[in-house]
Amino acid sequence: MASFAEEVGVAWILVPVIVKSKKGYVEGLEREDFQLRVDGRTVAFQDFEQRGEAPWSLVFLQDLSGSMEGSRLEAAREATLWFLEKARPGDEFALATFASGLTAVDVPFTEDTRPLVESIRSWKPWGVTNLHDAVAWLPDISGSSRNVKRAAVLITDGVDNTSRITAPEARDLVRRAELPVYVLGLESGDPFALDKKGEDLYRYADVLNLLATMTGGRYFAVGGPDDLKEACATIAEEMRYQYVLGFDTQATGKAEWRKIQVLVDRKGVQVVARKGFRGTPPAR
Repeated sequence: MASFAEEVGVAWILVPVIVKSKKGYVEGLEREDFQLRVDGRTVAFQDFEQRGEAPWSLVFLQDLSGSMEGSRLEAAREATLWFLEKARPGDEFALATFASGLTAVDVPFTEDTRPLVESIRSWKPWGVTNLHDAVAWLPDISGSSRNVKRAAVLITDGVDNTSRITAPEARDLVRRAELPVYVLGLESGDPFALDKKGEDLYRYADVLNLLATMTGGRYFAVGGPDDLKEACATIAEEMRYQYVLGFDTQATGKAEWRKIQVLVDRKGVQVVARKGFRGTPPAR
């Protein structure tokens, strides 16, 4: 694998979009129902994917540090196995684990769930946590995925005590890879909870929530079995009901952070999409 310090080249930008109303996920929208803006300017998108049955590429990034021992690791097993049991034809999965400065791809992308199940059942916690370093590897791990609909599921308690890079650096690398990250925070708490002094009560939850939000995914605070089941079901639903917009960028120009906004021509809907990308201006 390449070093996580390298740039992730961007020439074709994919924007996964979730559209919800009070009645649930909004299906059946057409290309004409969407408006895409980059830095406030309307951009034409050449690629449009709307099929709810389209297969997905899902990367599991599992924390195997010592703090995951016991019920947390059992919850992680339950979550990953749940996704494998719900697999449809064409879905592919990859599995990576991290602890004590090491990140390993235990199973590369495959439609065969048997090696994943075998690997998941062999998990044993050890060492300390290198969360940010592991997150920074996600672009490399997901690079061989073949489906338009793709995401990562990070399962961790959120603690980081050995990473060489910072949380913002890790987020930036993942955003450039156009990979939504769904985070299952096992007993990591509410990112918006404050203590009596008005400071974050769960500082690791805040970091995890930012990672998910900025990449177009979601953070789930998992405190028990019911939370876990609800989180898994929500991620699966969102992946199935994703629309994907795609556009290309200019071959020349300044590479910088550019804000993305997606508008939908429907009243009373909520639109969830990635917040932006780092690269040259859109080609059109």
